[in-house]
Amino acid sequence: MTNPFQDKLDTLSRLEKRRTLIPIDGIDFSSNDYLGLSNHDGIRHSLVETLANGVALGAGGSRLLRGNHREHEDLEDFACAFFGADSALFMATGYLANLSLLTTLPQRGDVILMDELIHASTKEGVHAATAKHAKFTHNDAGACEDALKRARDRGAKDVWIAVESVYSMDGDVAPLEDLIAIADHHGAYLIVDEAHATGIHGPDGKGFAAAFEGRDNVVVLHTCGKALGQAGALLTMPHVMKDYLINAARSFIYTTAPTPLSAVAVQRALEVVHREPERRDRLFDLIAYAHRIFKDAPGVIPGETQIMPLMVGSDGDAQALALHLQAQGFDIRAIRTPTVAEGAARLRLSITLNVTKADIDALADAYISKVG
Repeated sequence: MTNPFQDKLDTLSRLEKRRTLIPIDGIDFSSNDYLGLSNHDGIRHSLVETLANGVALGAGGSRLLRGNHREHEDLEDFACAFFGADSALFMATGYLANLSLLTTLPQRGDVILMDELIHASTKEGVHAATAKHAKFTHNDAGACEDALKRARDRGAKDVWIAVESVYSMDGDVAPLEDLIAIADHHGAYLIVDEAHATGIHGPDGKGFAAAFEGRDNVVVLHTCGKALGQAGALLTMPHVMKDYLINAARSFIYTTAPTPLSAVAVQRALEVVHREPERRDRLFDLIAYAHRIFKDAPGVIPGETQIMPLMVGSDGDAQALALHLQAQGFDIRAIRTPTVAEGAARLRLSITLNVTKADIDALADAYISKVG
C-alpha cells in the first residue's frame, strides 16, 4: 500500500520545499532572542530560587479549574503596570493567543481586516473565526480605510483591523498612528501584534502601540518568546474583553495553563527590560551597524529594525545559499513558500545581542563573496 504522506513528502522534496529540523549550530543570525534574555544569568538564578521555594512545576489544569496560580496573576498585574494596560491575560503561546482572540472577540456579522503580510498565526485565527474577513495592501492605511468602508457598506457590524507592528519577514513597521485614527473615525477596533517589537521598540521597550494601550478599542499581543527570551504571550486589552475571553475562548478554557514557572520567567524578563535599558542601546547600535555594512549588498531591502531580509528569489536558491553560509559557521535560515510568496524566497537576517560587529562583518563578507 502506497503511503500518501510519503508521496506528499516526495513532492515537497522535488519542489525544494521540504523542511527538516536541524540542531542549533553556528553564530546566531536566525533566532528571535533579540536581547539575549534566553540565557540571562539573573533570570536563571531567579528561577532556581523560585523552584527552591516550592513553585509548582506544572499548572495542574486549565486556569478555570485548578490551574490558576498566583504567579499567573502576579505576571498579569505586572504587565498591566509595565504596558499601561487595563488588563492582561497570559497564554501559553502567541499562536494560541491569536487563535483565542480572533475566534472569540470578533462576532458573527463582524469583519476582520488584516494586512496581507500578517503573521500565519493571525491568519489561522482569522480563518477559524465566525466573522468574515478581507485583506488590504501591506502597510497601506488608505487601502485599509477603503476596505473598512466597503465592509460597512455591506452591513458589517463591528470591524477589527489586525496588523503587526514589526513584520516578521520584511522587518518594516506598520503605520499605527494612521490606523488608530482610522479605527477611531469609523468606530472600529485595532489589534496590534507586537511580537517583534515587545522589549525592544517604543518607549522603554513597551512596543510601538504603547501610546494606545488602555484604550477601549485596542487589543495588543505581546509575545514572550522573542525579545523576552521566554515562552508564552500576553494579551493586553480592556477588562471587559479579558472577562469575555475567559468565559468564551475555547482555546483558553479547554487547555492546560502555562506553568507557574514560565509566568515567573516572563515577569523577570520584563523586569530586566525595565532595569537594563543598555541592552536595547547595544542592540540598536548593532542594528544600525548591520544596515550600514549590508547597505550595498545584493538583495538587501533597506530598513531600520532588527530583521533584515536578503532577497534571493527561488526557494532552491535561497536554501542553497543558506546551506553555504551555514557551512561557513553562520546560523542563518532560508525563508521559503508558503511563508513568503512564490519568487520571494529570502534569507532572514536577524540581529541579536548574541552576535558582535565582527560577526556581522564576517557574515557580510561571506554573503557578498557568494552572491556579489
